[in-house]
Amino acid sequence: MTAPSTYGLSTQARNLQWLLTDLVEEVPGVNSVAVVSSDGLLLLSSDPGAGAAAAEPADLPRPRGPRGASADLATIVSGLGSLTTGAAALMETGAVKQTMVAMEHGSVFVMAISDGSLLGVHATPDCDMSVIAYHMALFVGRAGHVLTPEVRSELRQSMENTP
Repeated sequence: MTAPSTYGLSTQARNLQWLLTDLVEEVPGVNSVAVVSSDGLLLLSSDPGAGAAAAEPADLPRPRGPRGASADLATIVSGLGSLTTGAAALMETGAVKQTMVAMEHGSVFVMAISDGSLLGVHATPDCDMSVIAYHMALFVGRAGHVLTPEVRSELRQSMENTP
């Protein structure tokens, strides 16, 4: 997990990190997960592939960015969230609850948490989409009331202090 150390974090922030770790470790097919604030900042991230990177051939390209795959996923999640929110406003269909993009070699899921925060999951092409959506909904249900402005600020600061 690329999330920062839990030392010095509030109970709520530690619980959110635990929920994220649980989502990654318990749901087959998940490549990476990011929680993004309404202003597009990465709050929490996990890259389960980092531990398995040694088992992969060295010639396979790994996503790169300011913080590797997590920052890239956060950018994608924020962009998809903005795009779908704009589309929903133009079509006058209410708030976006969930977005799913299926690609040849993977899928990206985005789900609204609260106050504009988003949960994003990058998954393998053979994942069970209904299982991932179900576990994302569980995360959102558990995290929504905990993700207060104070906790978001604390998580942002901890991510900025992560090497």
